[in-house]
Amino acid sequence: MSVTGVTGGLHAAFLLARGRADGVVALRAETADAARSFLALAVAAPALMALRLLTWSAQSGIPANAARLLAHELLVYAVSWLGFIVLSHRIAVRLGRGPHWPRFVLTYNWCNVVAALMALAATVPAALGAPRLVEQVAQVVAMGWALWLGWVAVRLTLRTGPLLALYLVMLDQLVGFSFMIAGSTFLPK
Repeated sequence: MSVTGVTGGLHAAFLLARGRADGVVALRAETADAARSFLALAVAAPALMALRLLTWSAQSGIPANAARLLAHELLVYAVSWLGFIVLSHRIAVRLGRGPHWPRFVLTYNWCNVVAALMALAATVPAALGAPRLVEQVAQVVAMGWALWLGWVAVRLTLRTGPLLALYLVMLDQLVGFSFMIAGSTFLPK
């Protein structure tokens, strides 16, 4: 039985986050389902905003123009997310993996929500007053887990080898960092 929608996409991504490959099998690989999975951007937004607010609170306090800065960061995040999707389509087609790309998009989108939740969960030790080392370990674990999740998603959906999957995950990170830098440099805040 295949699933779609928010609950189905999140269920599949959480299965993958636990190391269960059957999460990918549960998703329908139709183009319409892949298009609907972009709802994941909106589902991830509250976690990303909460993460930013917690970071500001821990550092120097919430700035006066917080709403504008949050909107700016969400825009940069959405553009980088979509930028990688466009790039991944070109790569998948060139590698002969085009027919697998809709399932990849579904999985990638929902795994990004899980990654945002992992990053938010990594702030819990600091919020509870844990030592700085515990906070840093939680952040490294969350980042490593999110990268691993992306790697698994690429391998299973595009049916690639481990090195090509690593390349695509690193490319995703590079696109994200590039848009983040460009957004902070060239876009008005």
